[in-house]
Amino acid sequence: MILSTQFMTMLAMVLGGFYLGIILDTFRRASPHWRNSVFLTYLMEICFWLSQTLFLFYILYRVNAGELRLYVFAACLLGFAAYQALAASLYKKLLEHIIQFTLSIYRFFAKAIRMLIVTPVVFVVTLLFSAIAYTFQVLFLVLLTICKIVLTPFKWIFMFIYRLLPETIKKYLHKIAGFYSTMKNISKKWLKYIKFKRR
Repeated sequence: MILSTQFMTMLAMVLGGFYLGIILDTFRRASPHWRNSVFLTYLMEICFWLSQTLFLFYILYRVNAGELRLYVFAACLLGFAAYQALAASLYKKLLEHIIQFTLSIYRFFAKAIRMLIVTPVVFVVTLLFSAIAYTFQVLFLVLLTICKIVLTPFKWIFMFIYRLLPETIKKYLHKIAGFYSTMKNISKKWLKYIKFKRR
């Protein structure tokens, strides 16, 4: 391996170690979101280290065709140590500012969407359903009133005819009405029993 290639390899690995420190702190900052799940924690750790190892090896492959030497690991550790000593605290503060700024933008847009789109749509839909329900209620009352007006003369005629009937026929009609009422009550009880069994 020529000297220039060795120099480029060391520089790439120092920068790779520096990058590894940055991405590791970023990963650790996001890890509380899945810390409650043991399976997800192990999965994310494995995926993180596997992906970063492949990424660093890809950089090494582009620089010196993937030759592994002892100084490659030393350069990577040097870059990581340089990050921890020089930039770790600064980057963590910067990362927190970026996260808070991103969350502020997200909250702003979420609130704007809720106020400009969701709330008006919900209001219009609620108003529409209320208007439809009120219309049906008014129509039902109108139809009920019309039915009462139409059926009232028939009721009077029936009551008049009923008063003219002999007492034996009246008793027979009372029996039929009592039987109908009994069957109606039995049907209601069975329906309640069936509904209770389904639950």
